[in-house]
Amino acid sequence: MDNLKLNVSLLRKRVPNLTIAAKEKGLRPATVSNLCTGKTPLERAEVRTLVALAELAECKVDDLIIRGNNVQMIETGIKALDFLAPITKGGINGFIARPGMGQLVLLAEIFYRLKERNYATVLLMPRLDSLELNEVRESANILCQDTESAYEKMMRLNDKQDVALATDRSLVVSGEIYSLLEKVKLPEGKTITTFLIDPTGEAVDEELPYGPLDTLMIFDAEQVSRKLFPAVNPVSSTSVMIEDAQLDKKHFNLQQKTRKIMRRYRELRFLVNALGFDKLPFADKEIYKRGERLEAYFTQRFFVAEPFTKKKGASVSLSNTLDDVSRILEGYLDNVTPDNLFYIGTLNDGI
Repeated sequence: MDNLKLNVSLLRKRVPNLTIAAKEKGLRPATVSNLCTGKTPLERAEVRTLVALAELAECKVDDLIIRGNNVQMIETGIKALDFLAPITKGGINGFIARPGMGQLVLLAEIFYRLKERNYATVLLMPRLDSLELNEVRESANILCQDTESAYEKMMRLNDKQDVALATDRSLVVSGEIYSLLEKVKLPEGKTITTFLIDPTGEAVDEELPYGPLDTLMIFDAEQVSRKLFPAVNPVSSTSVMIEDAQLDKKHFNLQQKTRKIMRRYRELRFLVNALGFDKLPFADKEIYKRGERLEAYFTQRFFVAEPFTKKKGASVSLSNTLDDVSRILEGYLDNVTPDNLFYIGTLNDGI
């Protein structure tokens, strides 16, 4: 059963408000989410859970089980995303953030980079407008006010383009986004990669505000307060590619080591702020140093921010990011101050 997975697309199509519907069926939303993302293998699912999901989707249990294919990542050149929470090509990727934490700037940067790679970038305008959307508008090829116009414009695209589509949580709650994705038929081999945002910030307070996602990018207030951007939480942000161990072995192992160190580093920050670095045991000092440098390394200059920062944006290949992270984890940067690593590209740019 190693290659069997839940038919998530069928569930999304037939049960748009899956989180609410699952609760009403007596299922824990986290249980359903873990099955949908692959965090819980299908063979470990309880029969009653699969039966309940089949009843919700009005289908047979067999219809909910498919032979899974490998998931592809979209390499963006944004270190924190590519390394910590890879974007899934053709998947649904969600942002969890309060207003002003940088989610729209990050979306604009992703659009900018994908447009450079001949993606059609489509912004289905959020129902709550804001000044922060200006950068996203500028990075979008196509602006739409409703799902009908989005459908018509995407169907007129040439057959050589993949699509990056962004919209807000209100269309997830209503189920309109899933209906749109099911309706649009692109040429064979072309995909729609969806990005979901929540300009209101309400998503932060809900358990599964978007339902099951392929990639979840959670923004961190503490990083924002220290002006560490993109403020993507290195511990809680994740991707089905990580949970499903579909990354390259080197990437997966480095990612797991990094997440472990960053989790402990974030705990140690409280002790260092209260008692000072010298009070830490030797082993914790080593973890703290490496966590501090990893945190600095994952900051990055954006192309869309050049008019404001007056500094050129940086793009770093995943292979370079893996090599750099490996050097930090192995202690080669322990004697380099974190200040030298903030907003650099590769390590060679900063040391």
